[in-house]
Amino acid sequence: MNRVLLRITVAALLLVVSGLIGWRVLAPAELSASARTPNPPTPSSRQIGVTSRLNVAPLVVDGTVRVYAAKHQVRADGPVTARAVYTARWSFRRWPEQLSAIVASGTTVITRWSDGKLVAIDSRTGKETWRADGPEGPGYAGHRTGAAAVWNPPGLRIAGGNVLVTEGQILSGYAVSTGRSSWTTTVPAGCSEGFTTSAGAYLCATGAYDATSGELLTGWPTGPFSPVGCGNSGCDAFRDGAGQGWLATAAEPRRVPALDDPLAVLVAGTVITAAQADAPAPSAPPVTPGPSTSAPGSAAVSAGPVSPSSSTSAPGSAPVSAGPVSPSPSTSAPGPVSVSVSAGLVSPSPSTSAPVDGLPLTPPGTTPSSFFPAVAARTVDGAALWTTSGPARVLGGDSETVLLLTPENMLRGVDVRTGDLKYSMPLLFAPDKEDTLDWKPGLYHLTDGFLAIERLNRDASDDPESPVYYFTPDTVLLVALPD
Repeated sequence: MNRVLLRITVAALLLVVSGLIGWRVLAPAELSASARTPNPPTPSSRQIGVTSRLNVAPLVVDGTVRVYAAKHQVRADGPVTARAVYTARWSFRRWPEQLSAIVASGTTVITRWSDGKLVAIDSRTGKETWRADGPEGPGYAGHRTGAAAVWNPPGLRIAGGNVLVTEGQILSGYAVSTGRSSWTTTVPAGCSEGFTTSAGAYLCATGAYDATSGELLTGWPTGPFSPVGCGNSGCDAFRDGAGQGWLATAAEPRRVPALDDPLAVLVAGTVITAAQADAPAPSAPPVTPGPSTSAPGSAAVSAGPVSPSSSTSAPGSAPVSAGPVSPSPSTSAPGPVSVSVSAGLVSPSPSTSAPVDGLPLTPPGTTPSSFFPAVAARTVDGAALWTTSGPARVLGGDSETVLLLTPENMLRGVDVRTGDLKYSMPLLFAPDKEDTLDWKPGLYHLTDGFLAIERLNRDASDDPESPVYYFTPDTVLLVALPD
């Protein structure tokens, strides 16, 4: 009898202990770990090329830290140019809530969670700066790299000093600095995934709204609106429902017919698009080698003067730049890659477009779906500036440089004013001698002088959950771009 009671007692104690352990592991909880060391310094501008190969997609914040998304956690490491993912400088975990999206403004990282909580974190310290209640958010959809959560954050945008949150037909604004609710308005159906302009407007399929007040803007063209050559926040241009292009750098949009071309994007106030297949293309002289400016451990960068070629641009315009750059190790050149674009982010998808004049036709507002036989630049008033030979795909750029990607995965930087080749580099991780260029691009993001890009298997399916979708386990390259 005593043995039976002892066994029952032991079994009960084990059950209680197991319950306590289960509660400790599975109970709703938050875990925050702030930084213990000073913020990493801003990397030297001389360290250029492919600096890092990562298994998760980084959001570069303030040029000093890399922020990553996981299903229940946001974390950061540094320095930005570290070769691999380092031990987290700080992290913030919530269970069982899922991380929906992340955006950054200055040194403030704003996270959105599936229960609607908005939590702002100081990127330098990892400490919470404010918290607010918002509408319930979607679950984590970042797949293996988290790219969709940090590069195309669902229902989370920045404009006019506010972070904008959308869910269903509710559009709300919260002050970036304090988290205080600024306004809430009801919008028509179809307005949940819009984008913001550099002048402080929120545009969606059904209308345009003032990001500082939430009021409907009148006198704007009719949607649905689509961004041109930008991500989902701070766009300088858009197309309306009729496919007409507009500048959005002022309170009132400016009509720009040069942006009507469905293949056109806007880079540093310059319209970049494909030269038509039947237009005369410049010859392709070799690039005169210049001094290497690559940093130890980074990919080699060819940065020399470009041999001149015959100009095909209008009188008085800049001369035509050089054609093909130095060959890459890859010997296979892929055919056109069709893409599906969401707020400037590119992912492979089946092509449904029909060719026009030898070029694939894509819907207004999308990034070019193929490699251009030539790339041309015009002013917003339509005046020809320069043409450079391809094949090349336009990734975007900054105030000085247009970024072009070749079929061999060589990254070319072209001067936005003259079309001259400034540099060329292979997109591979040089420290690994077995790394190759035999991949196709997935999602990518440009910020703070860095390009981050996913690498996919050339024959991968369209399912990011497929075990053969990504090129390697460390599938994301981070590229420090020359000044």
